[in-house]
Amino acid sequence: MRYYFCKFYPPRPDFMTTMTDDEARLMKGHGEYLQSLLVLDKVVAHGPVDDHGGGFGLSLFAIEEEGELDGLLRSDPMIRAGTGARYERFPMKHLRWQIG
Repeated sequence: MRYYFCKFYPPRPDFMTTMTDDEARLMKGHGEYLQSLLVLDKVVAHGPVDDHGGGFGLSLFAIEEEGELDGLLRSDPMIRAGTGARYERFPMKHLRWQIG
């Protein structure tokens, strides 16, 4: 298993407060997409992070095969729609977590 910390950057720093209705629908699809990957055990955790620079999304991916992550990131509705959103990914040496 390979683990990745991925940062999701919205199209612009003020996106969360200025998104259009169409962008809001895409963001909802983005969240639903990540949640579906969580159910499939491809994502360990995901969620928005407040930051003075505009905020970003955090996702921890658990991937079986080397090229799988690229396809998963490209399939995100925000990426597919060409909004200017992007992911930055960081391989992790290992991942440990505890619930509770």
